Amino acid sequence: MNFPQIRITVTKKLSTKEVYGHPLPEVSDDLPAYCDQLEEGQVFTVEDLAAMPEGFCPWAWNDLYAVVVGLQSGGDFPWIKKKGLIYACCTDGARPVFFRIERV
Repeated sequence: MNFPQIRITVTKKLSTKEVYGHPLPEVSDDLPAYCDQLEEGQVFTVEDLAAMPEGFCPWAWNDLYAVVVGLQSGGDFPWIKKKGLIYACCTDGARPVFFRIERV
């Protein structure tokens, strides 16, 4: 069965300070301020169902997987005006990364 391609674009990265207004004492000082796995503007393509794109963050993939499968299966999100599109983020509460995910 052929599934439509899904394009995942990294749209924004935030630091702990941007999210909370201050550093969190529980977050290691050894980490970069922003996620160092992905870069803003990076684009990934999902061609097969359940196939994480090469170079994508496994933690973010786990967070976005249901959205990707939903889009590949023809699902849409009624609060988004454009069909086949959703904005989502990973669940890293200290250094989140935001994505534009679209059926192409």
